[in-house]
Amino acid sequence: MDIISLSPSVESLFWKYITQDIFHYIFFAFDWKYYRNETEILLAMERKQIIGMMLVYRDRIVQLRGSAQATKILFKELDLDEVELLVSKNHSSLVLEKYNPTFTTNLTLMRVHRGEENPQIIHTIVPLDASDAEEMASILREGSPEIWGDVTRQQIVEGMDDQTWIGIKVKDELVSLCSFRITEWMGLVGRVATHKKYRNVGYATSTTSDAVKYMLQTCSDAIIFVRTDNPSAIQVYQKVGFKPYKKYFFMKGKKK
Repeated sequence: MDIISLSPSVESLFWKYITQDIFHYIFFAFDWKYYRNETEILLAMERKQIIGMMLVYRDRIVQLRGSAQATKILFKELDLDEVELLVSKNHSSLVLEKYNPTFTTNLTLMRVHRGEENPQIIHTIVPLDASDAEEMASILREGSPEIWGDVTRQQIVEGMDDQTWIGIKVKDELVSLCSFRITEWMGLVGRVATHKKYRNVGYATSTTSDAVKYMLQTCSDAIIFVRTDNPSAIQVYQKVGFKPYKKYFFMKGKKK
């Protein structure tokens, strides 16, 4: 087995490989297409065929895919002190041999195909902009401190160029939000969160529905990642039409 860096000489093979299951490889496609200068991808090759790959984005975010043997060999190439890592669930033990986790969870990738959506928009949706960013950051930090606990107003503002933010306000107070973007492959729902005082009244259902309705006018599919241990969120997305597609292990950790 050979480990090589993704380069123009093998790029056509890379695209052919990942488009066989683009939902499983969406981060590889997206980061390589739009953030190539900040992305490194290693390929595990055998008989001129790809059998696994590892993505490293901004020297911190890591994605691993492939066979057990390929994943193990690729992972030996990783030399980061701290990581945020997403790997197929059956490879979680490999990750934990090398890193001490500060946070772990299982994630479910959910997918909705055009024609299968069931939008339920019962609240008024408003567009969000930089003037809302402080409230947005606060809701995200509260909603998932383990994953979004360090998000800042500035980070949200800087990310507004390539994604859309929508929300629901009650008496001018932002109480629920959703981010999404449209790519050439599919729509991506990014972050969905509701202030704890305003949960269980359908706000997340409305914002997610609005995002899905908009995206599927352009795309044939939309996806979202959700924590497997969050049944209320999964129920919301299922109401809108999403169905489970694949499961992953997510970890934040430091090298042993």
